Amino acid sequence: MTSEGLGIIFISHKLTEVRAITDRCVVLRHGRVVGSIAEPAKTSSSEMARLMCGQEIVPPQRPASEPGAVILSLDDVSTDRHGGMRLAGVSLSVREGEILGIAGVTGNGQRALADVVAGMLAPSAGTLKIAGAKVVPYGPRRVQEMGLGRIPEDRMTQGMVTALPLADSMVLPRVGTAAFSARGLLKPGAIQAFAEEQIRAFDIRCPGPMARAGSLSGGNMQKALLARELAFDPKVLIVAQPTRGLDVGAARFVHERFLDLRARRRGLIVISEDLEELLTLSDRIAVLYEGRVAGILPADEATIEKLGLLMTGAH
Repeated sequence: MTSEGLGIIFISHKLTEVRAITDRCVVLRHGRVVGSIAEPAKTSSSEMARLMCGQEIVPPQRPASEPGAVILSLDDVSTDRHGGMRLAGVSLSVREGEILGIAGVTGNGQRALADVVAGMLAPSAGTLKIAGAKVVPYGPRRVQEMGLGRIPEDRMTQGMVTALPLADSMVLPRVGTAAFSARGLLKPGAIQAFAEEQIRAFDIRCPGPMARAGSLSGGNMQKALLARELAFDPKVLIVAQPTRGLDVGAARFVHERFLDLRARRRGLIVISEDLEELLTLSDRIAVLYEGRVAGILPADEATIEKLGLLMTGAH
């Protein structure tokens, strides 16, 4: 299109794309122009990230750790068709102080796995255990009571009620607890105070707790979901596509929080299509293919090539 004389304004936080196709680049931060790059192809992604975030962006390091006891396990779990794919005899476990990555081409059972662990989809066979106890009765409230935290893949439709104030979404999973309601009536002061505390702690950029949740940027919405779950100190956290649509600064913040949880001996299941993300964070990586576990690799033995083969069924 440019060869035909069309001018294009291309807005993106994917730095490899910016470097590959733009002739000139302007960097915005907090609504202000903070830099202009004459030749993006000759500028490093790290320099662009520094301009975007106002500081050097260094990927977090995953320190050596010895995982503890199994904190969550699926034993030979199968499901009916869900989101186009069934789970078929899936057995997985995550231990205290461990991040288990889940890789796979979209539509190979990741959604079903996330919903089973979150109590949203009951298995047709097999069992889910948290801290050694079988989940009974099966449902989202029960897994939450047993110590599970969840950050869903679609933050706009499953994570928050975008038309309501942010404060409401910040307490939504636990709105029926004594902290936020009594005798069927909400405690607006407690809800707002909780949201204000999390906004400060996680540097969530918004006008305040009563701002409409849908008005937040993707990164700040993800921070809000993370704050909501971590505030209640889950034993195990399952997250799906945690940095999809986030810039490098927001992605680093999310990764650091995951590694903090790991250091506190919590278990994490991270479902992601970004193999670099999984290789950075995970202690082990399981690959799903057509609803089955195609293989599980220790992170220090995993490569993009090995994972790619498993993702295409070559196992």
